[in-house]
Amino acid sequence: MDSNQLEQTLVLIKPDALKNSVTGFILSQLSEFHTGSRFAAAKIVNVHRMLAEEHYAEHRGKAFYAALLDYITGAVHYPVDVWKRRVIAIVYLGPNVLKTVREMAGPTNPHKAREERPGCLRALGTVVPILDAKGNKIDDRMDNLIHASATYEDAEREIKLWFLPHDIPPLMRAYPTEVCETHYYYKDDRLFNTYEPDSVFLLAPGDVVWKSDLEILRQHAQGQPSQGQLNKVVAKYLVNRTAQEQ
Repeated sequence: MDSNQLEQTLVLIKPDALKNSVTGFILSQLSEFHTGSRFAAAKIVNVHRMLAEEHYAEHRGKAFYAALLDYITGAVHYPVDVWKRRVIAIVYLGPNVLKTVREMAGPTNPHKAREERPGCLRALGTVVPILDAKGNKIDDRMDNLIHASATYEDAEREIKLWFLPHDIPPLMRAYPTEVCETHYYYKDDRLFNTYEPDSVFLLAPGDVVWKSDLEILRQHAQGQPSQGQLNKVVAKYLVNRTAQEQ
């Protein structure tokens, strides 16, 4: 792919969009006919808690953080039917795609979106008050249907978080990859080169992986961990595991 001509962005169609059956409308608006851009990859994701925490890492410590995690994991909109909890994750590719999709999405706050950009995607969403244990409002949760990367840096971080290289056709990959030369397993914030009971399989020799992910794994294996970085690699390998496996 010629990265000098084309950009990529991560788009998430969130649980509220799925619950309210506006998925088809969103996908049609994102089509090449409307935007001049195209889908490079897509997957249905059961959002593991670690993945949610890494995606919204910038909001840790804020009053709405816990509610935000419940929202993106689907617990809010599907409190009983756990099997329905999912997000549609898309890598979208095209010229000026970051700006194009952000403009189509509209302001983060759906109420503001309806006032300032009627007709944008998030104008179909809503704002839900977050209450504490005593019923007092402490913040708001934005049920805004769709996520779109804000910057080039965000797009790279988010695409690598939600997608493995083999999820994306080789000619549409925007970031460097490398072939793994050893086994990697994960358990309790530790890496192993051989299987340990209850460990999570990450990689085997010959697997194609994001080069930046492999660098993080090598640092940890050599006893030079980067604070918080390992979870960014591991989170994507927990996608679509059953509750028993999580």
